[in-house]
Amino acid sequence: MGTEGRKLVKPASSEPHTTAEKPTPLRVIIADTQSIYRVGIRKIFALEDDVRVVAQAESLGQTIAAAIKFPTDVILLEAAITPNPAEAISELLKRAPASKIVVVLVEPDEEDTVDLLRRGVRGIVSRSISPDLLVKCVRKVAQGETWLDNKGVNWVLEAYRSQAAQLTSPRPKTKLSDKELLIISCVTQGMRNKEIATEIGTTEQVIKNYLRKIYDKLGVSDRLELALYCIHHQLLQSKQIPIDEPEAAAMPLTSAAMASPK
Repeated sequence: MGTEGRKLVKPASSEPHTTAEKPTPLRVIIADTQSIYRVGIRKIFALEDDVRVVAQAESLGQTIAAAIKFPTDVILLEAAITPNPAEAISELLKRAPASKIVVVLVEPDEEDTVDLLRRGVRGIVSRSISPDLLVKCVRKVAQGETWLDNKGVNWVLEAYRSQAAQLTSPRPKTKLSDKELLIISCVTQGMRNKEIATEIGTTEQVIKNYLRKIYDKLGVSDRLELALYCIHHQLLQSKQIPIDEPEAAAMPLTSAAMASPK
């Protein structure tokens, strides 16, 4: 019999059939005191293939527990969930450093916006944000971007302009005690409060109290601004600091001093 009329069949390929793998969804924790808001936002995210709510929380304690238990990309945190949002942010980032936090405020203002961003918040939205913008915000923040509205951006830029002006402009000589200068020297070496307390022979709380007084005297708000002030005004070069190892006072400011917590 000839080959005419025969149907030629190609042999099956030995290679396994592969399909494109779906990207891992963004993992979100919704932390809000109002159940209607939590339910509503969960329904909004349920419509998106790339967003998955891994937990919901109605208190700060539940939020921290969820952030520790579930690997999370973004925490959507209502500011009113705690009396002190700034401290809550610091605690959350300490417990879940890989998570990015978006804070929900009834009406963002300048002071809260600048303070929360300094604490490590990656996005700030109002309670009245539209569903599509909220989804876009979560995606952008998960990708490493910062989310602010135009007003918030202007507030942040103005805050940094003001900070730069304060750090570079001449100011009256501020009287600092030897102990305050010693503490400043330790801070610029990247030492933590506990280490400074051990060096000086006092308690960590006393060091915190001294730092608050130093910040007030110099017009700075944190360790980073203190380090920048020392650079611009050569604060530690104008006086010999009485410490056990004199050469330590002349050490240059390091990035550790800027990154070290308050």
